[in-house]
Amino acid sequence: MTVGRMKMMIPLILIILGVSGVECDSHSMRFYTTAVSSPGSGLPVFSIVGYVDDKEITNYNSDTRQRLPKTEWMKKLGSDYWERNTQIGQNNEAVSKHDVQTAMSRFNQTGGIHIVQEMYGCELRDDGTTEGYDQYGYDGRDFMSLDTQRWIWIPTMNEAQITTQRWNSPEVRVGERDKNYLENECIEFLQKHINNGREDLEKRVRPEVKVWGHHQSDDVTRLQCLVYGFHPRPVEVKWVRNGEDHVPSDEMSPILPHPDGTYQIRVSVEVPTREGDTYSCHVDHSSLKDETLSVIWDPPGNGLSLGVIIGAVIGIIALLAVIIAVVIWIKKNQAGYKSTNTSDTASDNSKEVKA
Repeated sequence: MTVGRMKMMIPLILIILGVSGVECDSHSMRFYTTAVSSPGSGLPVFSIVGYVDDKEITNYNSDTRQRLPKTEWMKKLGSDYWERNTQIGQNNEAVSKHDVQTAMSRFNQTGGIHIVQEMYGCELRDDGTTEGYDQYGYDGRDFMSLDTQRWIWIPTMNEAQITTQRWNSPEVRVGERDKNYLENECIEFLQKHINNGREDLEKRVRPEVKVWGHHQSDDVTRLQCLVYGFHPRPVEVKWVRNGEDHVPSDEMSPILPHPDGTYQIRVSVEVPTREGDTYSCHVDHSSLKDETLSVIWDPPGNGLSLGVIIGAVIGIIALLAVIIAVVIWIKKNQAGYKSTNTSDTASDNSKEVKA
Protein backbone atom coordinates (compact mmCIF):
# COMPACT_ATOMS: atom_id res chain seq x y z
CA MET A 1 0.00 0.00 0.00
CA THR A 2 1.40 3.41 -0.94
CA VAL A 3 1.78 6.27 1.53
CA GLY A 4 -0.99 8.16 -0.25
CA ARG A 5 -3.40 5.25 0.08
CA MET A 6 -2.52 4.83 3.72
CA LYS A 7 -3.33 8.51 4.35
CA MET A 8 -6.72 8.01 2.73
CA MET A 9 -7.39 5.01 4.96
CA ILE A 10 -6.38 6.72 8.23
CA PRO A 11 -9.86 8.13 9.04
CA LEU A 12 -11.47 4.70 8.58
CA ILE A 13 -8.79 3.02 10.69
CA LEU A 14 -9.31 5.59 13.43
CA ILE A 15 -13.05 5.01 13.30
CA ILE A 16 -12.54 1.25 13.69
CA LEU A 17 -10.01 1.57 16.50
CA GLY A 18 -11.55 4.60 18.15
CA VAL A 19 -15.13 3.42 18.41
CA SER A 20 -15.64 3.22 22.04
CA GLY A 21 -18.13 5.41 23.65
CA VAL A 22 -19.94 2.12 24.21
CA GLU A 23 -20.36 1.12 27.84
CA CYS A 24 -19.35 -2.37 28.95
CA ASP A 25 -22.95 -3.64 29.09
CA SER A 26 -23.93 -2.05 25.77
CA HIS A 27 -23.31 -3.59 22.37
CA SER A 28 -22.96 -2.29 18.84
CA MET A 29 -22.86 -3.64 15.30
CA ARG A 30 -21.01 -1.72 12.59
CA PHE A 31 -20.16 -2.30 8.97
CA TYR A 32 -17.36 -0.60 7.05
CA THR A 33 -17.41 -0.58 3.26
CA THR A 34 -14.50 0.55 1.11
CA ALA A 35 -14.70 1.09 -2.66
CA VAL A 36 -11.55 1.91 -4.66
CA SER A 37 -11.65 3.56 -8.09
CA SER A 38 -9.13 1.15 -9.66
CA PRO A 39 -6.73 -1.66 -8.74
CA GLY A 40 -3.17 -0.91 -7.70
CA SER A 41 -3.77 0.60 -4.26
CA GLY A 42 -2.88 -2.55 -2.35
CA LEU A 43 -6.55 -2.78 -1.27
CA PRO A 44 -9.38 -4.91 -2.71
CA VAL A 45 -11.45 -2.87 -5.14
CA PHE A 46 -14.42 -3.44 -2.82
CA SER A 47 -14.79 -4.77 0.72
CA ILE A 48 -17.28 -4.99 3.59
CA VAL A 49 -16.08 -5.70 7.12
CA GLY A 50 -18.57 -6.27 9.95
CA TYR A 51 -17.97 -5.82 13.68
CA VAL A 52 -19.94 -6.59 16.82
CA ASP A 53 -18.39 -4.44 19.53
CA ASP A 54 -14.68 -4.93 18.95
CA LYS A 55 -14.90 -8.28 17.19
CA GLU A 56 -14.67 -8.69 13.44
CA ILE A 57 -17.56 -11.02 12.58
CA THR A 58 -17.81 -11.03 8.77
CA ASN A 59 -15.74 -10.09 5.76
CA TYR A 60 -16.53 -9.75 2.07
CA ASN A 61 -14.15 -8.50 -0.58
CA SER A 62 -13.83 -8.41 -4.33
CA ASP A 63 -10.99 -10.97 -4.26
CA THR A 64 -12.89 -13.79 -2.52
CA ARG A 65 -16.38 -12.61 -3.59
CA GLN A 66 -17.78 -14.45 -0.58
CA ARG A 67 -19.18 -13.30 2.76
CA LEU A 68 -17.18 -15.27 5.33
CA PRO A 69 -17.53 -15.72 9.12
CA LYS A 70 -14.61 -14.43 11.22
CA THR A 71 -15.54 -15.93 14.61
CA GLU A 72 -16.53 -19.44 15.64
CA TRP A 73 -19.91 -18.33 16.94
CA MET A 74 -20.84 -16.68 13.64
CA LYS A 75 -20.60 -20.13 12.05
CA LYS A 76 -23.75 -21.06 13.98
CA LEU A 77 -25.75 -19.16 11.37
CA GLY A 78 -27.00 -21.39 8.58
CA SER A 79 -25.83 -21.59 4.98
CA ASP A 80 -28.86 -19.53 3.90
CA TYR A 81 -27.52 -16.56 5.85
CA TRP A 82 -24.10 -16.72 4.18
CA GLU A 83 -25.51 -17.28 0.70
CA ARG A 84 -27.89 -14.34 1.07
CA ASN A 85 -25.18 -12.04 2.41
CA THR A 86 -22.73 -13.12 -0.27
CA GLN A 87 -25.30 -12.10 -2.88
CA ILE A 88 -25.80 -8.74 -1.12
CA GLY A 89 -22.04 -8.22 -1.13
CA GLN A 90 -21.78 -8.96 -4.84
CA ASN A 91 -24.65 -6.57 -5.61
CA ASN A 92 -23.05 -3.81 -3.50
CA GLU A 93 -19.73 -4.42 -5.25
CA ALA A 94 -21.36 -3.75 -8.62
CA VAL A 95 -23.06 -0.59 -7.33
CA SER A 96 -19.84 0.66 -5.71
CA LYS A 97 -18.12 1.07 -9.09
CA HIS A 98 -20.81 3.54 -10.12
CA ASP A 99 -20.64 5.32 -6.73
CA VAL A 100 -16.89 5.92 -7.04
CA GLN A 101 -17.21 7.26 -10.57
CA THR A 102 -20.05 9.55 -9.48
CA ALA A 103 -17.99 10.91 -6.58
CA MET A 104 -15.03 11.51 -8.88
CA SER A 105 -17.24 13.45 -11.27
CA ARG A 106 -18.41 15.69 -8.39
CA PHE A 107 -14.76 16.65 -7.83
CA ASN A 108 -14.00 16.92 -11.58
CA GLN A 109 -11.53 14.03 -11.34
CA THR A 110 -10.88 11.78 -14.32
CA GLY A 111 -8.03 9.60 -13.07
CA GLY A 112 -5.99 8.46 -10.12
CA ILE A 113 -6.92 6.21 -7.24
CA HIS A 114 -9.81 7.42 -5.09
CA ILE A 115 -11.69 5.83 -2.20
CA VAL A 116 -15.33 5.98 -1.08
CA GLN A 117 -15.96 4.72 2.47
CA GLU A 118 -19.16 4.12 4.42
CA MET A 119 -19.69 3.32 8.08
CA TYR A 120 -23.16 2.33 9.27
CA GLY A 121 -24.61 0.39 12.18
CA CYS A 122 -26.58 0.42 15.40
CA GLU A 123 -26.10 0.34 19.16
CA LEU A 124 -28.17 -1.39 21.84
CA ARG A 125 -27.61 0.09 25.29
CA ASP A 126 -28.07 -1.67 28.61
CA ASP A 127 -31.13 0.47 29.39
CA GLY A 128 -32.86 -0.78 26.21
CA THR A 129 -32.43 2.39 24.17
CA THR A 130 -31.00 2.18 20.65
CA GLU A 131 -29.16 4.40 18.20
CA GLY A 132 -28.31 4.16 14.50
CA TYR A 133 -25.78 5.93 12.29
CA ASP A 134 -24.66 6.07 8.68
CA GLN A 135 -21.94 8.25 7.15
CA TYR A 136 -19.80 8.48 4.03
CA GLY A 137 -16.26 9.64 3.42
CA TYR A 138 -14.30 10.40 0.26
CA ASP A 139 -10.51 10.21 0.03
CA GLY A 140 -10.25 10.32 3.81
CA ARG A 141 -12.59 13.28 4.39
CA ASP A 142 -16.20 13.40 5.63
CA PHE A 143 -18.58 13.53 2.66
CA MET A 144 -22.13 13.27 4.06
CA SER A 145 -24.00 11.75 7.00
CA LEU A 146 -27.50 10.66 7.99
CA ASP A 147 -29.45 12.86 10.41
CA THR A 148 -31.22 10.21 12.51
CA GLN A 149 -33.63 12.72 14.04
CA ARG A 150 -35.14 13.85 10.74
CA TRP A 151 -33.88 10.88 8.66
CA ILE A 152 -32.43 13.04 5.93
CA TRP A 153 -28.92 13.13 4.51
CA ILE A 154 -26.71 16.13 5.34
CA PRO A 155 -23.80 17.18 3.08
CA THR A 156 -20.48 17.75 4.81
CA MET A 157 -18.87 19.32 1.75
CA ASN A 158 -20.26 21.17 -1.27
CA GLU A 159 -19.60 18.27 -3.64
CA ALA A 160 -22.11 16.12 -1.70
CA GLN A 161 -25.07 18.47 -2.17
CA ILE A 162 -26.29 16.97 -5.45
CA THR A 163 -26.33 13.48 -3.93
CA THR A 164 -28.09 14.51 -0.72
CA GLN A 165 -30.74 16.48 -2.62
CA ARG A 166 -31.54 13.45 -4.75
CA TRP A 167 -31.52 11.02 -1.80
CA ASN A 168 -33.82 13.32 0.22
CA SER A 169 -36.26 13.88 -2.63
CA PRO A 170 -39.87 12.59 -2.26
CA GLU A 171 -39.28 10.18 -5.14
CA VAL A 172 -36.24 8.45 -3.56
CA ARG A 173 -36.41 8.89 0.24
CA VAL A 174 -33.28 6.94 1.05
CA GLY A 175 -33.44 8.10 4.67
CA GLU A 176 -36.73 6.29 5.30
CA ARG A 177 -35.28 2.98 4.12
CA ASP A 178 -32.23 3.59 6.30
CA LYS A 179 -34.52 4.26 9.27
CA ASN A 180 -36.26 0.89 8.91
CA TYR A 181 -32.96 -0.97 8.72
CA LEU A 182 -31.20 0.85 11.59
CA GLU A 183 -34.15 0.77 14.00
CA ASN A 184 -35.38 -2.75 13.25
CA GLU A 185 -33.29 -5.19 11.18
CA CYS A 186 -29.96 -4.02 12.55
CA ILE A 187 -31.09 -4.33 16.17
CA GLU A 188 -32.63 -7.76 15.58
CA PHE A 189 -29.43 -9.14 14.09
CA LEU A 190 -27.34 -7.50 16.80
CA GLN A 191 -29.40 -9.26 19.48
CA LYS A 192 -28.96 -12.58 17.68
CA HIS A 193 -25.19 -12.09 17.44
CA ILE A 194 -25.00 -11.13 21.14
CA ASN A 195 -26.78 -14.33 22.12
CA ASN A 196 -24.52 -16.48 19.95
CA GLY A 197 -21.27 -14.82 21.02
CA ARG A 198 -22.02 -13.74 24.57
CA GLU A 199 -19.15 -15.70 26.16
CA ASP A 200 -16.64 -14.12 23.80
CA LEU A 201 -18.13 -10.62 23.75
CA GLU A 202 -18.60 -10.28 27.51
CA LYS A 203 -15.41 -11.92 28.79
CA ARG A 204 -13.44 -9.93 31.38
CA VAL A 205 -9.62 -9.92 31.44
CA ARG A 206 -7.73 -7.95 34.12
CA PRO A 207 -5.19 -5.40 32.89
CA GLU A 208 -1.44 -5.57 33.48
CA VAL A 209 0.32 -2.29 34.33
CA LYS A 210 3.93 -1.11 33.95
CA VAL A 211 5.17 2.35 34.95
CA TRP A 212 8.49 4.10 34.35
CA GLY A 213 9.98 7.56 34.08
CA HIS A 214 12.95 9.50 32.75
CA HIS A 215 14.29 13.00 33.34
CA GLN A 216 13.48 15.51 30.61
CA SER A 217 15.67 18.03 32.43
CA ASP A 218 16.87 18.74 35.96
CA ASP A 219 13.41 20.06 36.81
CA VAL A 220 11.05 17.90 34.73
CA THR A 221 10.36 14.14 34.67
CA ARG A 222 8.18 12.36 32.11
CA LEU A 223 6.17 9.46 33.54
CA GLN A 224 4.73 6.66 31.40
CA CYS A 225 1.99 4.18 32.28
CA LEU A 226 1.40 1.22 29.98
CA VAL A 227 -1.83 -0.71 30.56
CA TYR A 228 -2.18 -3.87 28.49
CA GLY A 229 -3.82 -7.28 28.15
CA PHE A 230 -7.33 -6.13 29.16
CA HIS A 231 -10.80 -6.87 27.78
CA PRO A 232 -13.31 -5.39 27.08
CA ARG A 233 -12.05 -2.23 25.47
CA PRO A 234 -13.43 0.60 27.67
CA VAL A 235 -10.89 1.65 30.31
CA GLU A 236 -9.95 4.74 32.34
CA VAL A 237 -6.28 5.44 33.04
CA LYS A 238 -4.88 8.44 34.92
CA TRP A 239 -1.83 9.59 36.89
CA VAL A 240 -2.36 10.72 40.49
CA ARG A 241 -0.05 12.80 42.71
CA ASN A 242 0.24 11.94 46.41
CA GLY A 243 -2.73 9.60 46.17
CA GLU A 244 -5.25 12.40 45.62
CA ASP A 245 -4.54 14.93 42.89
CA HIS A 246 -5.28 13.97 39.30
CA VAL A 247 -2.42 14.93 36.97
CA PRO A 248 -3.84 15.80 33.50
CA SER A 249 -2.22 13.77 30.73
CA ASP A 250 -0.42 15.59 27.93
CA GLU A 251 -0.15 12.46 25.79
CA MET A 252 -2.51 9.49 25.54
CA SER A 253 -2.32 6.80 22.88
CA PRO A 254 -5.46 5.34 21.28
CA ILE A 255 -6.71 2.09 22.79
CA LEU A 256 -5.01 -0.39 20.47
CA PRO A 257 -5.92 -4.06 19.86
CA HIS A 258 -3.62 -7.03 20.38
CA PRO A 259 -3.79 -10.14 18.16
CA ASP A 260 -5.12 -12.14 21.13
CA GLY A 261 -8.22 -9.92 21.34
CA THR A 262 -7.06 -7.81 24.31
CA TYR A 263 -6.11 -4.12 24.32
CA GLN A 264 -3.44 -1.70 25.43
CA ILE A 265 -3.15 2.04 26.13
CA ARG A 266 -0.26 4.28 27.19
CA VAL A 267 -0.68 7.49 29.22
CA SER A 268 2.13 10.03 29.75
CA VAL A 269 2.52 13.09 32.00
CA GLU A 270 5.25 15.63 32.70
CA VAL A 271 5.77 16.41 36.40
CA PRO A 272 8.19 18.60 38.35
CA THR A 273 11.20 16.72 39.70
CA ARG A 274 11.11 17.24 43.48
CA GLU A 275 11.45 15.18 46.61
CA GLY A 276 8.44 14.27 48.70
CA ASP A 277 5.88 13.81 45.93
CA THR A 278 4.65 10.33 45.00
CA TYR A 279 3.02 9.41 41.69
CA SER A 280 0.84 6.43 40.86
CA CYS A 281 -1.03 5.20 37.80
CA HIS A 282 -4.71 4.43 38.50
CA VAL A 283 -6.70 2.06 36.27
CA ASP A 284 -10.48 1.53 36.31
CA HIS A 285 -11.80 -1.38 34.24
CA SER A 286 -14.89 -3.59 34.33
CA SER A 287 -12.77 -6.68 35.09
CA LEU A 288 -11.73 -5.06 38.38
CA LYS A 289 -15.36 -4.63 39.51
CA ASP A 290 -15.31 -1.86 42.16
CA GLU A 291 -11.55 -2.02 42.65
CA THR A 292 -9.11 0.58 41.30
CA LEU A 293 -5.75 -0.84 40.26
CA SER A 294 -2.97 1.49 41.45
CA VAL A 295 0.74 1.12 40.62
CA ILE A 296 3.25 3.48 42.26
CA TRP A 297 6.23 4.82 40.34
CA ASP A 298 9.41 4.27 42.34
CA PRO A 299 11.96 6.85 41.14
CA PRO A 300 15.67 5.89 40.90
CA GLY A 301 17.46 6.60 44.17
CA ASN A 302 14.43 5.87 46.36
CA GLY A 303 15.96 3.12 48.53
CA LEU A 304 18.11 0.34 47.15
CA SER A 305 17.38 -0.73 43.63
CA LEU A 306 16.95 -4.38 42.73
CA GLY A 307 20.31 -4.35 40.93
CA VAL A 308 22.10 -3.01 44.00
CA ILE A 309 20.48 -5.62 46.23
CA ILE A 310 21.38 -8.47 43.86
CA GLY A 311 24.98 -7.19 43.60
CA ALA A 312 25.29 -7.02 47.36
CA VAL A 313 24.01 -10.58 47.78
CA ILE A 314 26.43 -11.90 45.16
CA GLY A 315 29.32 -10.07 46.88
CA ILE A 316 28.43 -11.58 50.26
CA ILE A 317 28.24 -15.08 48.79
CA ALA A 318 31.63 -14.65 47.11
CA LEU A 319 33.20 -13.41 50.36
CA LEU A 320 31.78 -16.38 52.30
CA ALA A 321 33.19 -18.78 49.69
CA VAL A 322 36.68 -17.28 50.10
CA ILE A 323 36.48 -17.50 53.91
CA ILE A 324 35.37 -21.14 53.80
CA ALA A 325 38.18 -22.03 51.37
CA VAL A 326 40.80 -20.41 53.65
CA VAL A 327 39.47 -22.25 56.74
CA ILE A 328 39.58 -25.59 54.95
CA TRP A 329 43.15 -24.95 53.73
CA ILE A 330 44.32 -24.03 57.26
CA LYS A 331 42.72 -27.12 58.78
CA LYS A 332 44.35 -29.39 56.23
CA ASN A 333 47.83 -27.97 56.91
CA GLN A 334 47.35 -28.15 60.68
CA ALA A 335 46.33 -31.81 60.42
CA GLY A 336 49.47 -32.71 58.40
CA TYR A 337 51.82 -31.01 60.91
CA LYS A 338 50.39 -32.88 63.94
CA SER A 339 50.72 -36.32 62.29
CA THR A 340 54.56 -36.11 62.05
CA ASN A 341 55.46 -34.44 65.34
CA THR A 342 53.14 -35.51 68.13
CA SER A 343 54.86 -38.82 69.22
CA ASP A 344 58.23 -40.68 69.38
CA THR A 345 56.82 -43.50 67.35
CA ALA A 346 56.06 -41.17 64.52
CA SER A 347 59.65 -39.87 64.55
CA ASP A 348 61.18 -43.39 64.72
CA ASN A 349 59.11 -44.56 61.85
CA SER A 350 60.34 -41.57 59.92
CA LYS A 351 63.97 -42.49 60.47
CA GLU A 352 63.33 -46.07 59.55
CA VAL A 353 61.71 -45.00 56.30
CA LYS A 354 64.74 -42.85 55.46
CA ALA A 355 67.20 -45.78 56.23
